[in-house]
Amino acid sequence: MDVGIVKIAEDSDFCNLKRLVDDHDGWKLEYDSNSENIKVWTKSTPATNFKMVKVHSSFSNITANTMFDVLHDPDYRKKWDEHMLVSTEIGYLNPNNDVGYYALSCPAPVKNRDFVLQRSWLDLGNEKLIINHSVNHKDYGQKKGFVRATSYLTGFVVRKSGPGCFLGYISQTDPKGKLPTWLVNKITQKFAPRVAKQLKRAAEGYEDWKAQQPDPKDKPWIYAEFTFPRISVADCINLEHIEDGNGDDEQH
Repeated sequence: MDVGIVKIAEDSDFCNLKRLVDDHDGWKLEYDSNSENIKVWTKSTPATNFKMVKVHSSFSNITANTMFDVLHDPDYRKKWDEHMLVSTEIGYLNPNNDVGYYALSCPAPVKNRDFVLQRSWLDLGNEKLIINHSVNHKDYGQKKGFVRATSYLTGFVVRKSGPGCFLGYISQTDPKGKLPTWLVNKITQKFAPRVAKQLKRAAEGYEDWKAQQPDPKDKPWIYAEFTFPRISVADCINLEHIEDGNGDDEQH
């Protein structure tokens, strides 16, 4: 799915995600830890100078269903995502496609980043797929103090593996601003194993946390119960007016 295009995800989009996760042709292995069951690859693409990163991991004590819930649950993300500042559901296209706003903190003097993302998912039982990419929305333009970053593709493949699960993760992101490309690529490569470790810790605590919530069965990503409005594609327009330009990476 292309940046800025809002549409219902098709089978071909999910097939592309699985191909990227499973096919290692053209990828460079950067990290391999048998003790942690984590491997990391990088790959250059024509879309941007920022490399695509891929992570494979497996967890013997976490089910595919639990991992899928952790990746979706917005209330639980507030507990485990230490970088998240704001996460807002803007609206949905259909029961498996929504649009949201996400802002994250960055260490000084780098400005914080934010995104408007379309997320699409598909639950096939033993295999569960999630993809997102950057889009626009008329009510969520550039905000002062933030640099609007671009997600070309972020995706997860979760597969049942015995009593546990396999997790495949793909990401290609342009943080914008004045950060050097080589530095971003290096940081992304180093940060990638932490994604798997962070998700493992989060998943290990999810079931107990969810059981203590007012409605433990509240999972709209599965049961299609929506409390936010339907998205109008006409509202997801290209935004020409940008406040506090993307090129500034110094905090004031």
